[in-house]
Amino acid sequence: MADSAIAVQDIEGELRRIERIRDVLVRRESELRYMMDDIQLCREITRLKTELQKLVSIPDKEKSMEDRGKEEELLQQVNKLVETRDFLVDDVEFERLREREEDREMATISQSRFWSTPTAGGCLKQNSAPLITKTGLTLLKDCCGVTCSIM
Repeated sequence: MADSAIAVQDIEGELRRIERIRDVLVRRESELRYMMDDIQLCREITRLKTELQKLVSIPDKEKSMEDRGKEEELLQQVNKLVETRDFLVDDVEFERLREREEDREMATISQSRFWSTPTAGGCLKQNSAPLITKTGLTLLKDCCGVTCSIM
């Protein structure tokens, strides 16, 4: 009977470990999606800024009304994309804080389980630190480096 109890505990432990790995993978997928969106926004901003720079380099005397209109339109598009990126960064920060709170809750739950459950050796097993992944927030705040210079 003791062997089956140990086996059940081992299985439960393995299931918890698999759940934690799954959670880490889901978080990483989310981070990668944010990073992909950020890269696309940065590329589009860079493209628009390059186009805008060409128009700005034309002397005012030589600009047509169409050029002035296009310049204003490009400025509005760049501003809109920068605002979208700001929302993306805010969303990443919110997710990071939510994940940190989830980690605290899981650590509390795991610690209470492990402290109250004897291991095979008869002593209590202490929980290790919660598995926390680093988010892509730093990358988003720094934009995408060489390819984008919106900041």
